[in-house]
Formats: sequence, structure tokens, C-alpha cells
Amino acid sequence: MATQTFKIAIIGAGPGGCMLARLLHRANINVTIFEAEASVDFRSQGGTLDLRTKTGLAAIKEAGLYEEFLKYARFDGESLVLCDKNRKTYLRRSPSKSGNKIAAAPEIDRAELRGLLLRSIPTDIIRWNHRLRSVTEDRVLQFDHGVEKGFDLVIGADGAWSKVRLLLSQTKPSYSGIGGHSFSIPNAKERAPAAYKLVNRGSVFAFSDGKALFGQQLGDDSINVSARSRRSEEWMSECGYNPQDVQESKQAVQREFSGWSSDLLNLIEAADTIETPRSLFMLPVGFRWDNKPGVTLLGDAAHLMTPFAGIGVNLALEDAMKLAHAIIDASKDTRDDALAVKIAEYEEEMFRRAKKAQQLTNGAMQDMMFTKDAPRSSIESWCARMASEHMPPFLYPLVFSGIYVLYFFYKFFI
Repeated sequence: MATQTFKIAIIGAGPGGCMLARLLHRANINVTIFEAEASVDFRSQGGTLDLRTKTGLAAIKEAGLYEEFLKYARFDGESLVLCDKNRKTYLRRSPSKSGNKIAAAPEIDRAELRGLLLRSIPTDIIRWNHRLRSVTEDRVLQFDHGVEKGFDLVIGADGAWSKVRLLLSQTKPSYSGIGGHSFSIPNAKERAPAAYKLVNRGSVFAFSDGKALFGQQLGDDSINVSARSRRSEEWMSECGYNPQDVQESKQAVQREFSGWSSDLLNLIEAADTIETPRSLFMLPVGFRWDNKPGVTLLGDAAHLMTPFAGIGVNLALEDAMKLAHAIIDASKDTRDDALAVKIAEYEEEMFRRAKKAQQLTNGAMQDMMFTKDAPRSSIESWCARMASEHMPPFLYPLVFSGIYVLYFFYKFFI
């Protein structure tokens, strides 16, 4: 069968970009990743991710990496407690015993996932220290060091502030109204046994008063701690302390979360390292662009959202899988416009998936961060949203009714 030869450029070596490169390399398609960072360990990769059966795990399996993934996956990391500031528990999820569970969502550290993907592609596929400045209409990539050109397709996997997206749309991410800090408790089992017991090798999500305090176990026995709250967009310059300093930031968070359970506040007290402070941005729900042959997007570049539904990386990995299908199919099609047609089809399908995910994420954020008396007042809505991700629509009325009835009675006892 006659095939076409394509030259593909991926901007960004995050999970989505690396997954796409892995899938294309396996199909013998010429692909190069350009990454702004100088090396794989240039900065901390953050916390932990749960990969879902039909999205992230499906991509891992298609890439031939599932057995390797199992070396780092933590099925006990599915343990979850959702509570309020007084540790009143509104949801508790026990871990599955294996990966055979229908809705299994094993955890993996973000750094381990990225490392797994990077090791799965030849080293000469990725070019580090290539910070993209702009892309021209004829797909010339302008980097700090010079230019690269001659690509049939340029794919923006370059995150929230994508330079590739600027070629497709002038829409910029907007501030969600939420910002805050992330800390780490290294060797938590030995150094902070109370925090380690609280997190239970999984996650604790506490919400109250427009604030959120999260504790998440990582594979190296550290605990990633996030403190988020409703803040002005200029909070880093207006806060009155150095948001890069661990002690000043810890003291500020402890003041802000004053009155919360001492067990929850211990997550902050036990932390001794800090990550870069963050303000959470998002693209509009339903964001799309007019198709431009030779350029497309995946992951945060295409549908940036806040992390309140925990599905961003899963969606990026699914994007990579679907986009790989489109490119591979086009390579087997002798029509001159085969690649352009397949990419347009990928985008239309991705827009539908992304809108649904954005609606889920935005709804979860509204439920817990912008609803008065959350989580008590909004737990039913939140659970119904999360459940909708895993069931066919014909079951919605039955399941949703069950959730609301359950919490009607449950709230009498807490």
C-alpha cells in the first residue's frame, strides 16, 4: 500500500506531547519534539495524577507501555477522602485491589509518567532548550537560537500560554479567581506520621469558605500539599509577604486557614519545601478555533482548565491518541489533502470532548469553591458530576436520584 511521508513538529515535552511522539514513532512517522526546558529534571514536575480507563490508561496501553506503567502505578493511591474544614467527611473512596476494576484510576507521579514516556522514545527525537518565540503562517518555527522549518504539521502541546495557539486564535486564558501555594512533605512516613496517616497513601480534599486544602501521597513517600483560595489576580504582588519563601508562605496560609481542623493544618506545618505559587487560568468552556491546515493543538494549549475534576492530563493523553490516529490514517491515504482532512476531523471530535470536560471541571470548581456552605450544600451536585463521567446517559436519572436521596439522609448524621 502506498503511503505518504510526513514531517511532524511537536512543541512541548509534557505528557501529551511525549505520548504523541511515542505513538507516531511506533508508526515510523518522522517526528521531532521541541522543548523550552533545558533538561528533563529542569524543574519539579508537581504532584500525582490518576489515569482513567477510557482515556489516560487507554493511551498508555495503545503506546505499549502498560506493563512499564504498572511498575510505578499506585492502585492504593485511589484512596480519597473529601471533607470540610472540620474534617466532616462527605465522601470516602477505598482503593481498588487491581487494575481490573471498571472505573479504576491508579495514581502515578507526574514526574514518573513523564520519565516513562521520555524513555520510550529515542533521545534524538527531543530537542531540549528550544524555547519557541513564534510560528509564522507558513509554519516556520522561530526559536531563541534560530529557525526550524519544512514541517507538514506543527502541533502545539505547549501548555497554558501556547505560542502555537496564537497562530489559530487571539483568545487568551482568563483568571479563574483562584490561586495559592503548593508545598511538599518529604519522607512523610518518618517525618510527619500524622499527616501520612491522614492522607492514607491517597488523597484528602478539604473544602470550606471558598478555600481548598489538599494532601496527596506521591510514590517517593512525600506528600504534595496544595492550599488554594479565592484571590485577586494580583494577589502575588498584593499579599504582603514573599510568596516564594517557604516560611513566610506557610505562616500566611496558616493565618488564612485559621479555624480549620488541626489535623488539616498539620499538612502545612509539616511541609518544608515550596513550589512556585500558582494562579489558576482557564480557556472559555467550548473554546474552539477555525481550522488552519498544517497547525493544530492538544492538551492545555487546546482546552486549558482548572484541576478541580482531575482530568486534564487524561484529556491530553486522549488527544495524543486521537491525533496519532488521524496522522497515521492520513499517511495511508494518497490524497493530497489527506492530512488536512484528518486533522480537521480530529479537531471537531476534540472540541466535543473538550467542551464536556470543561463543563465538568468548571462545574466542580463552582460546586466547591464558589457555592455558599460547600461542601455540605453542594456535595450532591459534585458527586453527580463526577459520576456522569463513568456512566451512559440513560442511567443519569436513576444514579442522580440515588445520590440526592443518599445525602438527604446522610446529612442527618454529620
